[in-house]
Amino acid sequence: MLYHWSYLLLIPGMLLMFWAQSKVRGTYQRYSQVGSSLGMTGSQVAQAILSKMSITDVRVEPVAGELTDHYDPSAKAVRLSEGIYSSNSLAAAAVAAHECGHVLQDKRGYAFMNLRASLVPAANLGSQIGPMLVIGGILMSSMGAISTVFIQLGIILFVGVIAFHLVTLPVEFDASHRALKLIDDMGILQGEENKGAKAVLQAAAFTYVATALYAVLQLVQLLVMSRNR
Repeated sequence: MLYHWSYLLLIPGMLLMFWAQSKVRGTYQRYSQVGSSLGMTGSQVAQAILSKMSITDVRVEPVAGELTDHYDPSAKAVRLSEGIYSSNSLAAAAVAAHECGHVLQDKRGYAFMNLRASLVPAANLGSQIGPMLVIGGILMSSMGAISTVFIQLGIILFVGVIAFHLVTLPVEFDASHRALKLIDDMGILQGEENKGAKAVLQAAAFTYVATALYAVLQLVQLLVMSRNR
């Protein structure tokens, strides 16, 4: 493996990601212990929101794991983790509503959601191949132009990763905004309970911000390493 001082640039990003993951887990654990006054489970919250929005072609189903909740637009399914699906906690209501926020984005053709979906292949390729090409180009520095081509191609591919993470931010923020408005307007949560739901979704948002910043630091690190080859 190629070692370079520029890897130190990644440390702040790693620390930020660790902090964000700790915060979301801590906040989730806290509000997963607080039941809502109406006692609606995550699955019931999701079904109520979909019914309110007259959406009949999206299923709500459980999925294994913790914090594995997601909306699958290709399968038309809101998948809620076991701890969310059957729980009547404030955390369950917030997460279920958030995933329904993605359903509404899909139904209304939210531009950033469509853009993010189109960037998935580029992000997958860039994250797997981009750094390898840069490092490979550095190792082949004696080959002149070929080395430069490898490095430039790796950088370009990794830019796709950055684009994906940056587009993810408005998608997730918008879904949370929709979720909080829905559970308030529909009376799913009462009074101070809405603050708990907001805390859960804000904590989750930090993880997306941290991931995006870490990806930017990775790009900076690759650029520094390539210029000092």
